[in-house]
Amino acid sequence: MQNKECVFIALGTNLGDRQQNLVEALRRLPPAVTVTSVSRVYETAPAYVLNQPPFLNAVIGAETTLPPAELLAYLKRLEVEIGRAKTVRYGPRKIDLDILFYGEQRVTLSQLQIPHPRLQERGFVLHPLADIAPDFVHPTLGLTVRQMLAALPSQNGVLNVSNWQPLTAALAAG
Repeated sequence: MQNKECVFIALGTNLGDRQQNLVEALRRLPPAVTVTSVSRVYETAPAYVLNQPPFLNAVIGAETTLPPAELLAYLKRLEVEIGRAKTVRYGPRKIDLDILFYGEQRVTLSQLQIPHPRLQERGFVLHPLADIAPDFVHPTLGLTVRQMLAALPSQNGVLNVSNWQPLTAALAAG
């Protein structure tokens, strides 16, 4: 039997029914991914491409037996199923699912780098990640999530919008 690995996955959406997009993504996770924690939802100003609607962002903690490349392939298929269309890089999207950490592993593949290469710059990732894993240590930088968040220059347009109770209830209901 393959060992379970603790993973953190970022979720983001800025098109359509944003909260429903997040709920739908979590409902469709495969049985090999067991959600163990869910952050609050944050509304954030867009980064990089500014002329687009605000995002809802969250992070989940999970356990999985899927290897990193298989997990990525599943998440990318899930994005397409929910309605993500490839457009402008950093542009609007119905759903975005990114692997932030896969345990303490460092992974470099053509389509995947773990830890996520820019997470320490992104308030929209660090705020929700700090909700569920403030003391998790970045395996390359040697900094906790809390320390990376404190090093950000500002809130970066990040607003806490909910405790995400509907999502937690949706997960409990299966």
